[in-house]
Amino acid sequence: MTQAVLYPLGREGFLAGEIDWDTATIKIALCNGYTYDSTDKFVSDLTGVTQAATATLGTKTVTQGVADAADGTFGTVAAGAACDSLIIYQSSAVGGGADVAATAQRLIAYIDNATGLPVTPNGGEITFGFDSGATRIFKL
Repeated sequence: MTQAVLYPLGREGFLAGEIDWDTATIKIALCNGYTYDSTDKFVSDLTGVTQAATATLGTKTVTQGVADAADGTFGTVAAGAACDSLIIYQSSAVGGGADVAATAQRLIAYIDNATGLPVTPNGGEITFGFDSGATRIFKL
């Protein structure tokens, strides 16, 4: 079961039209060393975090205010320390396209309580499955 915590400034971004789940490029980062901070707004605000890998989410949907996507697959992840969290963020401009600077990549959600976490990378691929329940990744 996935327990996603939405960043308050991410919620604000949805309401202000600065985050678009189904049009923008949304990524998920496999991380360690980060403590959730409700005042973080951009990827550049993350302190003490090591990103082991990132993956772009595909097949995103927004039906009835529920955010969902295909399971995230991290390609070859170098062996290293255990990763204890996932961070979901918008890496592009609202309309999609190439990644923008980390100072403009909007944080959306933090997950540290899910099946498969923590995970210790061993040099192979890591797949993370989202919850298939009523709220999927999260519900606005």
